[in-house]
Order: sequence, then C-alpha cells, then structure tokens
Amino acid sequence: MSLETVLLWAVIGLIAGWLASAIVGGPFGLIGDIVVGIVGAFIGGLILSRGEINNAPLTVTTFLVSLLGAVVLLGVVNLVRRGSLR
Repeated sequence: MSLETVLLWAVIGLIAGWLASAIVGGPFGLIGDIVVGIVGAFIGGLILSRGEINNAPLTVTTFLVSLLGAVVLLGVVNLVRRGSLR
C-alpha cells in the first residue's frame, strides 16, 4: 500500500467522519473523525455490498457509502452512550 493511498483514506475518512458528526452529533476531534470515516466506510461496504468488501475507486457513490456507514456507526455509538439518538 502506497503512502498516497493511506493519505487518501485519511482525507476521505476525515471528510466522511466530519459530515457524519455534523449530521448525527458527536464531537470526536480530527483523529476521531478520521477513524469514524474509515470504519464507517467498512460498515457501509458491508451493508450495501452484502458482506463483500472490494477496492472500488473513489466515486461519489463510494463516498456516499462511506458517509452512510459513518452515520450508522455514530448512531449506534450515540445509542450506547446516551440511550437515545440526538
């Protein structure tokens, strides 16, 4: 895996995590938003591709899948932490 790939994952993870935090709530900071975005991308891929993860190129659709996964992740985290969604 190249350095460019890792940096791209971090940037896309940051954007998806930040947007998910803005939608669902949950200030996690820079590193937390990156982690939420990357884990969210994994979760979104599992949900929408029936458990098959692939290395799809970055498109609007794959970004939206990442964002959806991040929103789901933060929704679950908020339910566990507070007992309710926003």
